[in-house]
Amino acid sequence: MRKVLLAFALSASLCGFAQIFNVGEVTKVNLPANVDNLVAGISPDGSYLLVTNSANKGLAKFDLATSQSQVLSTAPGAGFDAQISQDGNTVVYRENSFTANHLRKVALNSKNLATGEVTNLVAPTRDLQGVAVEGTTANVVNKGKFSAKGLNGAKAVKAPVLSINNRQLMITKDGKTSVFSPNGQQFSYIWQSVSPDATKALYFVCGVGAFVCDLDGSNIKSLGLVRAPQWYDNNTIVGMQDKDNGEYILSSKVVAVTLDGTMQTLTSDDVIAMYPYASPATGKIAFSTPAGEAYIINVNK
Repeated sequence: MRKVLLAFALSASLCGFAQIFNVGEVTKVNLPANVDNLVAGISPDGSYLLVTNSANKGLAKFDLATSQSQVLSTAPGAGFDAQISQDGNTVVYRENSFTANHLRKVALNSKNLATGEVTNLVAPTRDLQGVAVEGTTANVVNKGKFSAKGLNGAKAVKAPVLSINNRQLMITKDGKTSVFSPNGQQFSYIWQSVSPDATKALYFVCGVGAFVCDLDGSNIKSLGLVRAPQWYDNNTIVGMQDKDNGEYILSSKVVAVTLDGTMQTLTSDDVIAMYPYASPATGKIAFSTPAGEAYIINVNK
């Protein structure tokens, strides 16, 4: 079998002054050569990546054991916020289309990776505000209304959902959606998610930084300028810290930060590491580079 991952040692100096993880190797993934590859996710069992391009057009599954790719969609928008069921068998993704008046509509689909069957979860709409896949349920907010959709025949289990509407952070609990925006409605919000134990909200305030708070909006904690943040576990966030000159990305590193503010750099300065995705059960964190490369950081606590 062809070797999939090209390994290189990660210096102990990457741990910096604080240590959240014990960092092992950072391994380069043997993706097909394409300067526009962008990692869009990693499966819960760490066996495959989701790959799109920088415009989020199309979506493919890349098997890390076989180096084989499976095209899931060729549609615009398919790589944006693609999500994987906890059992790894289903991918939920968007497909953009345009009306005769050039208005964008977004449909939400799921694909069974074993059978290839595609199920439409939400018909093309102008108001798909948020999607959160929990277990084998897609919890969806569309036009301000909540619905829970079981994947591949699974029973739907409702969970809190964070979404964005007119740049404001919204929260849906018990089927009801309302404005959340804990830092105030004068800000714009992005990169929102609920913690694995469904007790906390993670979000990014544009121009300010990442924050965590309780689901009632209290106990707000700043995590610093950590972009594209996502939960690793209930106490740990992974994200990126990047610098640009207004035109090009000059540098970027993947970091981990805990709710008490402890931060650790996980990548070296010789790679521009962006948009991390975590598989906590396997201790893998995947990320992309502007050159279309993909890497996996191997960590343990």
